[in-house]
Amino acid sequence: MTVQGHRYEVTESALGYQGRIIAVRRDLVRMPEGDVSQRDVVVHPGAVGVVALDDADRVVLVHQYRHPVGEPLWELPAGILDVHGEAASVAAARELAEETGLRADRYDLLVDVWSSPGMTDEAYRVFLARGLHEIPAAERYVPEHEEAEMGVARIDLDDAVARVLRGEITNAMAVIGLLATVRSRTDGFAGLRPLDAPWPARPAHSG
Repeated sequence: MTVQGHRYEVTESALGYQGRIIAVRRDLVRMPEGDVSQRDVVVHPGAVGVVALDDADRVVLVHQYRHPVGEPLWELPAGILDVHGEAASVAAARELAEETGLRADRYDLLVDVWSSPGMTDEAYRVFLARGLHEIPAAERYVPEHEEAEMGVARIDLDDAVARVLRGEITNAMAVIGLLATVRSRTDGFAGLRPLDAPWPARPAHSG
């Protein structure tokens, strides 16, 4: 990795913790002036999210309990990239179906994000889904754990953005996805990238 003409060399790397989803890696990194400093990295598989927008300009949000913050949050339908080689757009469609019981006729690539690059390599890709329709009840995914109590609501897009600005929607992916959707709506979503646009952060899941 080269930054401003300097190479940040990793002189030593060790896995400090391996969990069910994340790991923590300890790297010793040589700084431009020659000093070596420790950097702890939360290693994450990556994730996808979906701004599902219906014909009435309402977004589909889920209300899910999040243990680290001790409360439920309004979020986009989303999930981790836990299927090897699965295209991000396919993962997004799967998560939308599992969490909301919806399918979409059209997907567009909305935005790519490094969630917190000072401490994790987590990257996520957010899609815009349109042409929504219900999955028959007999074909729906049966949720478990926190998802079993998850609520689903359709909220006017402009109202959802107002909730962001009032501090009522605070999940980072939801904030970014909603604001990106409103901005993209100004030109009729003409500027959105195709689903197979390169994703350097997770090349195995591009598409």
